[in-house]
Amino acid sequence: MTTDFSSLNLRDEIMQAITELGYSEPTPIQAGMIPLMLTGVDVVGQAQTGTGKTAAFALPILNNFEKQKNPQALVLAPTRELALQVADSMKEYGKHLHVRVLAVYGGQPYGPQISSLQRGVDIVVGTPGRLNDLLERKVLFLNGIKTVVLDEADEMLNMGFVEEVEKILDTTPAERQTALFSATMPARIRKLAERFMRDPQTVAVKRSTLTAAAIEQRYYFVHENHKTNALTRLFEIEPIHSALIFARTRAETSNLANELVVRGIPAEAIHGDLDQQARERVLGRFRANQLKVLVATDVAARGLDIDDISHVFNYHLPDDAEVYVHRIGRTGRAGKTGVAITLLSPKEKRRMREVEALTKQPIAKMELPTPEEIAKHRETQVVEKLKVWLGRGRYKRELEMVQELIEAGHDVMNIAAAAIKISRGDEKQRPIAEVAQVTDDFKRRDDRGRREPSFSRFGDKSRVKGSRAHEEGMVRCKINKGKAHNIRPNDIVGQIAFHANIPGNIIGKIRIEDKISFVDIPEDVVEQVLKHSGNYKIGKDKFSVVKAH
Repeated sequence: MTTDFSSLNLRDEIMQAITELGYSEPTPIQAGMIPLMLTGVDVVGQAQTGTGKTAAFALPILNNFEKQKNPQALVLAPTRELALQVADSMKEYGKHLHVRVLAVYGGQPYGPQISSLQRGVDIVVGTPGRLNDLLERKVLFLNGIKTVVLDEADEMLNMGFVEEVEKILDTTPAERQTALFSATMPARIRKLAERFMRDPQTVAVKRSTLTAAAIEQRYYFVHENHKTNALTRLFEIEPIHSALIFARTRAETSNLANELVVRGIPAEAIHGDLDQQARERVLGRFRANQLKVLVATDVAARGLDIDDISHVFNYHLPDDAEVYVHRIGRTGRAGKTGVAITLLSPKEKRRMREVEALTKQPIAKMELPTPEEIAKHRETQVVEKLKVWLGRGRYKRELEMVQELIEAGHDVMNIAAAAIKISRGDEKQRPIAEVAQVTDDFKRRDDRGRREPSFSRFGDKSRVKGSRAHEEGMVRCKINKGKAHNIRPNDIVGQIAFHANIPGNIIGKIRIEDKISFVDIPEDVVEQVLKHSGNYKIGKDKFSVVKAH
């Protein structure tokens, strides 16, 4: 096996650049891919982020680089962050060759990107959407492409980019070299490879073994629409220094972060809609401990350079078990221990079995803390805080105030009890979230393939028909979206709580039918909710909220 870069016979200019960067020995994916790509064959690399895969395809592209009119290499990436990261790396590796590299992605003006293309570019790195836009505007020409790289192909599939990728590949020369990199190889990616690649050679790099000793893994069995409540309970008890919560979609990250803030937990979302500046500001606050929680999608979390994460939460299990391993590997780093917690709904049980099969270890099922345990924990925290202040002794003015109360005839014990009562005043603003137990009977029904109830409110499983709210002080409202539009209780609660600026836990029963849904809203905030009806969305589709009649 190759032991250093010198044996790869790369151009002197490239060797100079990688020596200056301090590289001496190729990673396994580089040692496997570089010699193959130098011969011009098609290749499939199965490797995770952080294995050095960018250099694995960048160095062969640069080694075969020759000046020509139009771009000679094209790299497709799922996100703007990855596109920028790859483009920066290629500029570094190719600086002594004076290679012109351009990153193109959405959310930026077309003008500068078009100007760069017109002046001449050797390598284009971009997201599928913007690349197709530039092709349609007839400012990007791919007739001179010698190598195409599909980076993080599984994420492009997850983000719905496969058809756009196919359109781009159809415009490149048939005799090009194609390199596909993917952490996982779902069926759709294999089909893509079969259609667009010629006898590809595969290099698979196994991820480093999960250090079970460093990461405590457990899961909590909970109804889908009680997950936020379950999360709130865990945040009461867990010694969380900093947490990363994984959610499925951009909308879900925003809704969940907003709901956590409403419940007094400092959280922000990281997703693909954030520009690089906003992303860096959020990460800066997180690293400075001004922010306790990041809620992220898998795509947005790639490239996060944070070592000190105490807890990773899976709000939902990913579709692929390997992604689970990649997620939880973000805790328990640098010799520290970490905790990985999954909130598991009945319909996700099969995925949990797949995770256990991949990691070759059972994941402990735990019970959520009870209201009694949380109340006891809160009291213990108050006592511990008092002990700290008693140890410090820095309360001279407060002692004078106590003396004044004693002189006024009050008992010392009563004064102390009243002071503690005042100090615990904020607890009334944090009611302990109710969570319904998932019964064995429920699990058996789920195993037989019956649908999980989509209508509940904090443990009440009754179903109520009609347009009248069943609870005193509630108004039943109608939403013009239902199961056919993939609306979920989380969408309804998250959007209404955020836009109407009300706590999510005051929203009442939700019933989701085929084309409409019903939600109970407290009478005193119903006008506020109706006023913001034009702002509620599921993805890009708006939904309206009106009083039910």
